[in-house]
Amino acid sequence: MMKIQMVIDDLVQFSQVVLDKLPSIFIGLVIFVTFFWLSKPIANLLTKPLTKTTNNRLIQLVIRRTMSLLIVLLGLYILLRLVGLTQFAVALLSGTGVLGLIVGFAFKDIAENFLSSLLLSIQRPFKLGDIIEVAGYLGVVKKMTSRATTLVDFNGDHIQLPNATIYKNAIRNLTANPNIRASFDIGIGYDTDFDYAQSLVENIMKQHPAILEEPAPQVLVNSLGSSTCNLRLYFWINSEINSQLKISSVLMKKVVEVFLEEKVTMPDDARERIILSQSVEENRPSKQQKEPLPNNASGKTTNKFEDYSDDDISSDHQDIREQAAKARDPEEGENILSN
Repeated sequence: MMKIQMVIDDLVQFSQVVLDKLPSIFIGLVIFVTFFWLSKPIANLLTKPLTKTTNNRLIQLVIRRTMSLLIVLLGLYILLRLVGLTQFAVALLSGTGVLGLIVGFAFKDIAENFLSSLLLSIQRPFKLGDIIEVAGYLGVVKKMTSRATTLVDFNGDHIQLPNATIYKNAIRNLTANPNIRASFDIGIGYDTDFDYAQSLVENIMKQHPAILEEPAPQVLVNSLGSSTCNLRLYFWINSEINSQLKISSVLMKKVVEVFLEEKVTMPDDARERIILSQSVEENRPSKQQKEPLPNNASGKTTNKFEDYSDDDISSDHQDIREQAAKARDPEEGENILSN
């Protein structure tokens, strides 16, 4: 009975304290909600001078979010002081109390991602709108927060990567240098004049308007298969203007078309292997008879590939940037805890 009476007395005393502090609690809550509601506008106002000193949107975003967090913590500090938890408020801001333990243990990854966002903003390995590849993900940088970076891949999907993951991994920036080298393989038969086949392919690539003259395109023997000698085509393009996949597709069709017309064999592994003999060697086309015409000469080989106007070789980079701009931010969706 004595214990029950003590509990009742404690409850009555606690209720009396709450009633006495009720006006202070109400005022503190109003102040906290006001600080929370005004945190973003005030942070935007305080960081507005940064636009005159730096054009890096990532740095501006991180500093703006940091200011907003500090304003919210200030409102929480005032609330705790009005309630009467002064010591707890001091410990909260000093980082030696509950907040320090939470950040140190439960929110270790959040602190790590925040520091990574600061380092990425300072080092600037990419900027908003760049196309990057990191940790196996390729896409356009749409947004960067204090926790994660949002990429929009070429399928239109949103990918949120923790900033710590980006900072720790190798970053491949496809926008920093728009000129990239592309390649693909094609196999020719062993009964073919290799030099002549290489010259045909080189002539096709040099005539394509989207392939850069410097560095010059190359055709090299890459490997020897069971029934084919595999050639690898190397060429450079401007990826901001033209698509690597589309140009490769156009070149493959053109090379096959030329090889068929020039009787260059392209056997597969299912065919019977060819054993060269003296008679086959004599019947092989000679270089003097089959040498392709130079680019500035008139003839069948040159005129055949002059018209590429019907081929769509445009780059997809701007398309995916427009898709990223139209897509909604993940933070704009309905709160999943609202229901």
